[in-house]
Amino acid sequence: MIKKRKIPNAEIPTASQADLAFLLLLFFLVSTVIDVDTGLGLTLPEYIPPEEQVEVKVDPNRMASVLVNENGDVLIDGNVVPVYQIKDLLKARIAAKNEAPKNKKMIVSLKTDRKTIYNIYIAALDQIKLAFFEVRDEYSNAKFGKKYADLDEEKQGIVKEAVPIIISLAEPEIVKK
Repeated sequence: MIKKRKIPNAEIPTASQADLAFLLLLFFLVSTVIDVDTGLGLTLPEYIPPEEQVEVKVDPNRMASVLVNENGDVLIDGNVVPVYQIKDLLKARIAAKNEAPKNKKMIVSLKTDRKTIYNIYIAALDQIKLAFFEVRDEYSNAKFGKKYADLDEEKQGIVKEAVPIIISLAEPEIVKK
């Protein structure tokens, strides 16, 4: 009788599976793009030593004072207003001041309390910027017949000069306990 030769069962080698898993993990870690929050896009002024600082008198009619207290109340020139109305209240004043001579542009001062809620501060700053952007759009539409974003760089420069965004971020006051 012929002896039947036993054929071994087919097996998948598992010795290198840990190496493969490590290489795949490494590949995905290296090839993944991680989104990083960049923060606020603010241009901070250069530091000027106190002895070199020059005090400039500003006409109170050119200033719009926006105060945000620790309770989240927003005051524009002493009047309490909701955050979403900041844009509408400032827009008319910015437009009126930008029709004045060149050196009479509107300045908006945003001042907070040290304990102000950060989200309300950002919302107020956004509303102030929106007011300036809408005035720019209206000006460019009246002068060039297009929105500001649709203009070429030269015309955008003309609009920027006519409607500059002047926002003063005042130093928060120290809260005494």
